[in-house]
Amino acid sequence: MKAHTMRPPPLRQQLPASWDIETDVLVVGFGAAGAVAAIEASDHGARTVLIEKMAFPGGLSVVSAGGIRVSGDRAAALSYLEATCGGRTPQVLLEALADGMVEVEGYVRGLARLCDAKVRVSAALGNYPLPGYEALGYCEVESVPALETGTCFPQAGAVKNGTRLFKVLADNVAARPVEVLMSTPARRLLTDGDGAVVGLLAERDGRPLTIRTRGGVILACGGFEADAEMQRQYFQKGAVLTGSFRGNTGDGIRMAQAVGADLWHMWHYHGPYGLVHPDPDYPFGLYLKAVPMWTPAPDGAGALGPATLGIEPPPEKATQKVLPRLAWILVDQGGRRFMDEYPPYPGDTGVRPFDAFDPKRQEFPRDPAFLVFDDAGRRMYPLGRSVHNDPQPHLSWSVDNAREIEAGIFHRADTLEGLAVLMGVPGPELRATVEAWNAAVAAGRDAAFGRLPETMAPISEPPFYFGRVRPIVINTQGGPRHDVRQRVLDPFGAPIPGLYAAGELGSLFGHIYMSGGNLAECVVGGRTAGRQAAEARSRALQPQA
Repeated sequence: MKAHTMRPPPLRQQLPASWDIETDVLVVGFGAAGAVAAIEASDHGARTVLIEKMAFPGGLSVVSAGGIRVSGDRAAALSYLEATCGGRTPQVLLEALADGMVEVEGYVRGLARLCDAKVRVSAALGNYPLPGYEALGYCEVESVPALETGTCFPQAGAVKNGTRLFKVLADNVAARPVEVLMSTPARRLLTDGDGAVVGLLAERDGRPLTIRTRGGVILACGGFEADAEMQRQYFQKGAVLTGSFRGNTGDGIRMAQAVGADLWHMWHYHGPYGLVHPDPDYPFGLYLKAVPMWTPAPDGAGALGPATLGIEPPPEKATQKVLPRLAWILVDQGGRRFMDEYPPYPGDTGVRPFDAFDPKRQEFPRDPAFLVFDDAGRRMYPLGRSVHNDPQPHLSWSVDNAREIEAGIFHRADTLEGLAVLMGVPGPELRATVEAWNAAVAAGRDAAFGRLPETMAPISEPPFYFGRVRPIVINTQGGPRHDVRQRVLDPFGAPIPGLYAAGELGSLFGHIYMSGGNLAECVVGGRTAGRQAAEARSRALQPQA
């Protein structure tokens, strides 16, 4: 055996004398990746059990924008994936995802027939002018008759294309002989004497539940965006605000580690900056107004136009050439601007400027930062919104932001000096910053950070306002490393028998994110994991020679 494939001796553990459930394939996590994996395993003849820790399904998928990244040009898709993954992901995995992106449309259309859903595929530029960006698009479920008059997923709030996609997946799970167990958190993977995963210890109604598998366990239970301690250990900034789902607390990552899994991309998370709710017990950050993404021109001059989508509901039509004005600027704890407030893909790299560490002061002077606007900006549109899959009530944002001022999300002062006092920043610095900004707006050019002219609005009409902003994690990309067959690998590159991962849990993306990329992984990786585990079950049932 080659040295790089050698694995350490397996951890000895006591397997149960009898099992509560025996199945061929066990899928952990009922989001998009788990649903697809369960569908595929069942369609390949495997008895399949799907467990979910929460009392409701959907994970992040049900509140996503629902655009699955696709392409009709496999070579172009591969070029774009190579650029966005920045050399941090093996080529063979990128090739498999590029292959899958070409096949997604046909697969989704096949599933959609079950519930008479309408599927649309449209061209949409990649978020960045990287090789292959012109050949990308989105596959979306744009209508499902059973959803258009009301939601089947009340925890997810308003129906959007992510809700519609998940409805299609959930209906397909329900149409198959898949046993679904809700409110059943996974606790430990169980291995035999050779280190192969043969089952899982879960919990149901406060009691242990042991599940034996013949084909394997597929971990599709998301990342660690709702686990503050893991955030502190893996993010440079430390803990940030959770965006949309409290169920993703790193369970699958820890379980995989316990049986020897290697990890990758743990630093990389996807998210924008957002507002802080004044109630410290409120579990989520508050997203700002949904705005179209845009793609920079290849030469760096100007923008090519909206790329559309993200976690947000679909914004203005993709043919729109002028981006909306933002009512605000951001300033740090010294009262100074520090970034372009409207980057090309706010939900991807919007968080990164907040990571700056001041070694002299031993602090992160941009967290929290302050969102500053005037009364004209207050009247422009609702500045924020809540987007989450959770029983926590969704905030109904007022049209003029007056209710949010009363609630303490925003604070008001008649002068910039008075605002600076409330913010705790130097008054002269804040005034100089705002005056410089207004001069840039008048000139139609942001020389400091290059914000696009059409997005700029003056801050000159009193009273003035601010809200505290922090980085928000929509989802993490890190987790157990896997191979092209979605098998989880140990630190020596050898697969851990019987263990697979799909979706956000150990995503391919380790440099920048491709909008719709995780949903593409959910479909492509979920199908592969389900099929591989079902085939492993078939091999296990074959008589030994």
